[in-house]
Amino acid sequence: MKKGILFIFIILASGATAGLIHGTVNTFVVNPYLEQAIEIENQALFSTGEAKDTVEFRAGYESYRDWQRGGQILASIVLGAAVGSLFGAVFLISKESLPGKNYISKALLLAGIMWVALYVIAFIKYPPSPPAVGDPETITVRTALYVSLLVASGIGVIGFAKIAFYMHKVKNISAKSSALISVGCYAAFAIVLCIALPPNPDPEPMMDSELLDGFRVASAIGVTAFWASAGIILGLAWNAYARKYDNTHKSLNSDSR
Repeated sequence: MKKGILFIFIILASGATAGLIHGTVNTFVVNPYLEQAIEIENQALFSTGEAKDTVEFRAGYESYRDWQRGGQILASIVLGAAVGSLFGAVFLISKESLPGKNYISKALLLAGIMWVALYVIAFIKYPPSPPAVGDPETITVRTALYVSLLVASGIGVIGFAKIAFYMHKVKNISAKSSALISVGCYAAFAIVLCIALPPNPDPEPMMDSELLDGFRVASAIGVTAFWASAGIILGLAWNAYARKYDNTHKSLNSDSR
């Protein structure tokens, strides 16, 4: 019972800490681009007469943005704990079959796999744009396409991982060869998936390409920081957990003698 509670605490704390790192990186790296994008939207409102650039407008805008900035890190912590739970559960199931000299390298490898499956593939097919950009009427379609790609990519990773395990354990193919075959098959699957799914229903945002590219690079840095820190933190925590359990187990065995 205590081991189960400790395990839950480890995965939640690891995910929440990685979420804190992600939120902090976003605050300093992504927000400057986001501010510029929102200001472009404000200027569009002013030019069409939908709003006026008044002191009252600016005061309300700054108040709203302060609220958003304040909640951003908290939201990242909560989301990090949720995603960290999924990451921890997958790690618990697969840690013994993952290659690596210790749990840190194993957790980093798994984090890299999930980073590719749940972010990189979607980034290639549907690169992110600032929230202020995009047609609100297509948000449902865009969300459905994005989630469909994530689900299909995740299922693909699980399926090809099982194939690699089968080739190695049942067909006696070396672990390295099995892994390479599985990775090659997943790469082909991801290419087909990206070709088969329809393009983003929104046209490319009408904004400065330097701003758009900067936002996308900054977003990628934030997400990469999350997965890297999630792998390192969970690996370190699991090393400590396993060492404590092993020491306790050895102590109980010696006492029983």
